[in-house]
Amino acid sequence: MTSWPVVGMLPDLLKNINGIHDYAAEVLRNFGGTIEVKGPAAYCLANLDFVVTSDPANVQHILSTNFANYNKGPEFKTVFEPLGDGIFSSDFDSWKLQKKMFQSLIGHNKHFNLFMHKTIQQKVAHALIPVLDHVAKSAIQVELQDVFQRLTFDIVCLLVLGIDPVTLSVDFPKVEYQKAFDVLEEIILQRHVLPESFWKLQRWLQIGGERKLRKAWKVFDDFLYQSITSKRQQFINRSKNIQEDEIANFDMLTAYMEEEEKQGQVGLFRNSDKFLRDTAFNFIGAGRDTVGACLTWFFWLVGSNPIVETKILQEMKENLPTRNDQNCAVFCPKELNNLVYLHAALCETLRLYPPVPINHKASVEADTLPSGHRLKPKNRVLLSFYSMGRMEEIWGKDCLEFKPERWINSNGGGIVYVPPYKFTAFNAGPRTCLGKDISFIQVKVIATAILLNYRLKIVEKHPISPSNSIVLHMKHGLMVRISKRSY
Repeated sequence: MTSWPVVGMLPDLLKNINGIHDYAAEVLRNFGGTIEVKGPAAYCLANLDFVVTSDPANVQHILSTNFANYNKGPEFKTVFEPLGDGIFSSDFDSWKLQKKMFQSLIGHNKHFNLFMHKTIQQKVAHALIPVLDHVAKSAIQVELQDVFQRLTFDIVCLLVLGIDPVTLSVDFPKVEYQKAFDVLEEIILQRHVLPESFWKLQRWLQIGGERKLRKAWKVFDDFLYQSITSKRQQFINRSKNIQEDEIANFDMLTAYMEEEEKQGQVGLFRNSDKFLRDTAFNFIGAGRDTVGACLTWFFWLVGSNPIVETKILQEMKENLPTRNDQNCAVFCPKELNNLVYLHAALCETLRLYPPVPINHKASVEADTLPSGHRLKPKNRVLLSFYSMGRMEEIWGKDCLEFKPERWINSNGGGIVYVPPYKFTAFNAGPRTCLGKDISFIQVKVIATAILLNYRLKIVEKHPISPSNSIVLHMKHGLMVRISKRSY
């Protein structure tokens, strides 16, 4: 990576923007895991300077050891503007309060957890299975990433908003607000690479990517605020004396509105609709995209490694109960607890293709990283999780290979513990992903249902590469042919 007079490293960044994640991995390998990126010398472009690292010692220092000195920072909130003041863009007291609320919801609210398990299983049985049956019977190709994004979008909208958009059906309906979310992610990644003055000028003039972002943002916000208004009316009209065994649906908005009713218009609920909008936006993004991306890369890796697929099928055959009904392979979470090799294969997928490939931080005060790199106050730091999965220093010379066995303890047969500052798919330190267990449950229910019911064949010569997005989708999707599996 060359630093040119006047323009700095900007030409190399722009030249490689279409493969930015792999380019970052290559550069970091050549620079020992950390590099200071220098932008143009012009004052108006000086904020393009930042540090990129894949060094586990630096990651541990930033995310854990010296956590208090690193926050999202004002530049993060500017770049990730559509997130608002949700949990993923908040710092300090606001973040702590939102974390506490979500932990209480998933840890102590049995109604939400029952609703979550029921929702995942029912959407797999009544939406995913019929669509895959249709594809198999019709002998047509299907873009599997689109299937997963539709499925996970429907699931997360039910869990967060209590609304089923029904985007996954045999006719694959066009849903404007779902596609708007993809546009938002694409343009936000561009904001990471382009000089701030450039995209802010686009925003002011409402041209280029910023015009696309503004239109997509409005489309998705309209959907969210309509959902919140509808949910408020349902909440007002709900029966005050409802019995526990009558509670069928208990989504996140319902839980948060109950909390609002207790606290009144104070704290996080001071601007309640805005808070609920930001909360919903953050969790819909996390719930749809991370799970959908993981599933897409998982089925490509398994489909490209038939030995791994055979081992997963054998493990499921030995550990899962026999199903005699039509939904012969939709299992509840408890039934999937003993699938060690499947869990290892998912961890290996997340190692190589973490759904969130970069983490954006900013130093509060001056600091020196373990690698020796010095940071000034408000210095931007990008943690390249994608690059970390490709570092020999962390994973060995076979780091580019898909090997679930690296996760299995040779003595007891359990999952090997890897520190979160090395395996960063779920972040590390105090901001470790709160939805980790929910994600694994969802992925396992979906993966087992597909693998036991169907054979998937990847379409030959279909290009596979990461997308230019803040979430690691496949740029061209995953085209497959599907047939029913016979035993």
